[in-house]
Amino acid sequence: MNRAVRGELHLPPWWLRDVGGSDFRATGEEFLRLFVQIGGLQPDERVLEIGCGSGRMAIPLTSYLSRAGLYVGMDITRPTVLWCQRHISRRYPNFHFLHVDLYNKRYNPTGRYLAREYPFPFRDQSFSFIFLTSVFTHLLPEDTAHYLREIARMLRRDGRAFFTFFLLNDEQRRLAKRGCNDIRFEYGPGFYRVRDPAVPESAVAYDEVYLLDLLSECGLVLRQPVYYGSWSGRDDGVSYQDIIIVQHRE
Repeated sequence: MNRAVRGELHLPPWWLRDVGGSDFRATGEEFLRLFVQIGGLQPDERVLEIGCGSGRMAIPLTSYLSRAGLYVGMDITRPTVLWCQRHISRRYPNFHFLHVDLYNKRYNPTGRYLAREYPFPFRDQSFSFIFLTSVFTHLLPEDTAHYLREIARMLRRDGRAFFTFFLLNDEQRRLAKRGCNDIRFEYGPGFYRVRDPAVPESAVAYDEVYLLDLLSECGLVLRQPVYYGSWSGRDDGVSYQDIIIVQHRE
């Protein structure tokens, strides 16, 4: 399945791989498997990735999506988008990459536009599969709410959206008291908390009940139960972060 990762496409230079310490190649392969196995991704779908970086997910997807499929990746970091355009789009014309100059205190401190005000440049119901990995973990509540409203607008009625979060819940809090959480979210109000108040976007966690209510306000519901991650100290984590898969409310 992963022909692109194994040799057909070179990986980006190390200085473009800001992936939080994880292995670029292995993480891409892991998420392709999760997209297919638990997200139900099919080869001919129209896919949108928000926060595509330097192609960590796009590279393995080139070996899975057919020519009938479509991939669009967006990112706030111009050098990574340029690399993807030059090295992926030239070989795979159904893969497109778009730079958006959004402000983020950690990743794009000189950005021109606030994420909470950005109108995504796609028509209603343009995509059947939308995913964000390690994006909501760097967004504050107003930005997260705006993104979810826009995702609901862009998602087809029969589509799915695949997100990763750091979720705050009873089990996470129990494990936190035992010192098992990899990241300590100690600052902020109860419905969300951050690791570092000086740079809050460096790591953001959301209360699970609050998030589910927010999704409902946007017309989205869980497609299947939450897949909890290992970051909180769980032994049965499906991935590192918590995974939520949603669809339109019927």
